[in-house]
Amino acid sequence: MIRQKRKITKQRGTRTNGGGVVKNRRGYGNKGGRGKAGSGKQHWTRTVIENKNYFGKHGFKRPQKMIKKVNPVNISYLEDQCDVLIEKGLASEEGDSIVIDVTDLGYNKVLAKGNISKKLVIKSPKFSESAKFKIEEAGGEAVEL
Repeated sequence: MIRQKRKITKQRGTRTNGGGVVKNRRGYGNKGGRGKAGSGKQHWTRTVIENKNYFGKHGFKRPQKMIKKVNPVNISYLEDQCDVLIEKGLASEEGDSIVIDVTDLGYNKVLAKGNISKKLVIKSPKFSESAKFKIEEAGGEAVEL
């Protein structure tokens, strides 16, 4: 049978709107708790339907000691800063070339952004292929440690 009027409209004006005793709809106890309370107990059906992966561990996390942190520097920065590095004693001049050890500056990889025109002998644990090419094209040398 189709209800002609909604039950709530019939209940307007009554004290409890069809909720039984006045206490029955008071507070959060009648709902079974606030938020995600009871998601493993009385609200289990809703948890299973809406969020199947709520409980348990998922995925894999690599051990932090296996992750190698790369701290790169560009060759354009090394060329711009080579005079300052010589003054500070972090780089040295040998003949007509400038020797820079990148690990002293706190970097461990050299990248190829920018162009260089000076002869630089750069010592680093890692180089990108294009960085090696640009350094050697300018007459310098890329030395892997």
